[in-house]
Amino acid sequence: MKKAVFLDRDGVINEVLTDRVKFVNRPNQLYFLPNTAKAIRLLNEVFDYVFVVTNQGGVGLGFMKESQLQDIHKHMIDELLKEGAVIHEAVYCPHKPKSGCACRKPNSKLLEDLAKKYHVELSSSYMVGDTDTDIIAGKKAGTRTVFIGESDEIADAVRPDLFRAAEWIIKDKG
Repeated sequence: MKKAVFLDRDGVINEVLTDRVKFVNRPNQLYFLPNTAKAIRLLNEVFDYVFVVTNQGGVGLGFMKESQLQDIHKHMIDELLKEGAVIHEAVYCPHKPKSGCACRKPNSKLLEDLAKKYHVELSSSYMVGDTDTDIIAGKKAGTRTVFIGESDEIADAVRPDLFRAAEWIIKDKG
């Protein structure tokens, strides 16, 4: 079985709710957080896959079309690849918040579907996110979890950014 790291997008890979950008609705609004490519390169060395799993309710709410979201993800993957960082697939829940769908985090369907598709052993994998919904989704799927921020009661680890999370994951993996 393969091992993977699942990354939330907004607040983990790219800026959100800053002076520069409130929401990412176009590729030119995607600003990478510091050391993102470096962190993903580290994870690529140790894990079979690195995935992005993200709630994108803006599609369901009509703030952007699904094709725009796909353009943003293509841009993100292409820009990271230019720096040697590989995202194997980016998946998303396009539904409105509180729609009750199975794919919106804190549900774990996005992670479980990727695990099935790529033969990933979830108990040997990690979910990295900046909200409890990310951490709960990871826990429900059976992964270890890392919270990006200052504190979280339920995550296996808390780190200030993706690079430090990647360092912890590699050590924890053993």
